[in-house]
Amino acid sequence: MKRRKLGKSDIEVSVLTLGCMSLGTDKEKAKNIIDFALDAGINHLDTADLYDFGLNEEFVGDAIRNKRNEVILTTKVGNHFNKESKDWFWDPSKAYIVTEVKESLRRLKTDYIDFYMLHGGTLEDPIDETIEAFEELKKEGIIRAYGISSIRPNVIKEYINKSSIDGVMTQYSLLDRRPEEEILDLLHNNKISVLARGPLAKGMLSNQAQKQIVVKGANGYLEYSFEELKAVHEELTTISPNINELSLKYVLKHPAVASAVFGASSTKQVEESTSSNVNDPLSDKLYEKLKSITKNIRYLQHR
Repeated sequence: MKRRKLGKSDIEVSVLTLGCMSLGTDKEKAKNIIDFALDAGINHLDTADLYDFGLNEEFVGDAIRNKRNEVILTTKVGNHFNKESKDWFWDPSKAYIVTEVKESLRRLKTDYIDFYMLHGGTLEDPIDETIEAFEELKKEGIIRAYGISSIRPNVIKEYINKSSIDGVMTQYSLLDRRPEEEILDLLHNNKISVLARGPLAKGMLSNQAQKQIVVKGANGYLEYSFEELKAVHEELTTISPNINELSLKYVLKHPAVASAVFGASSTKQVEESTSSNVNDPLSDKLYEKLKSITKNIRYLQHR
């Protein structure tokens, strides 16, 4: 599986990333999913301290303990949580970040994090203080690079202007093309990579789309009605029986995108994506065809 450089860093991530949020709470099952992904050529795992209140990081740490140097590890911070009471609040303060990173390192059983992200963000945050925390951790060698996970264009622009981020994780798929309007080219021009999360749109752009649209899209999705989701699926099936492959290759077509981050709760779901031929890009003609059957929606809320 091909790898792409993450921003201006020396980190190279596989074009597919396993998003670990959906691994579940069965440790052995989670390990099997991770092992399957790594054996299939994926080298990049994405987790967060908040996922299952630290348990997800523990599972990831256990799974890669004996192959840490083979894995690019991403985790996130900013949700100040209480494992016992199962609640949390937003806390992008420097004090929390430099304290919480030690907890993530402990759970992940490692002494460094490859890519550390702020797990959200608003314009009301103490952004300068947040950046200072990440810069200090980078200088100390605790993290190799940092970025932000956000769908808010104005917040992303603040970090572009004020920080040395190497990547932005944002939601991007054939059904959610909002980043195309004002984010992708801007990031690419600033040598900042995109980690495209949700490329399969909750499974509605997967090989199980017919079933998932009924389950996840019954009340519509973004600006698509249930009927429109079904119509898009029908058109996609006339192009290729492998909807997974089309969807992943679509987001990977833009040069800003370093990796497509898909979630999985079974090895079968990992197999559906990793068996796709994502190394060969879509033709320009097919890329434009896929655009023509989907909507070029824009960010209205979540600025």
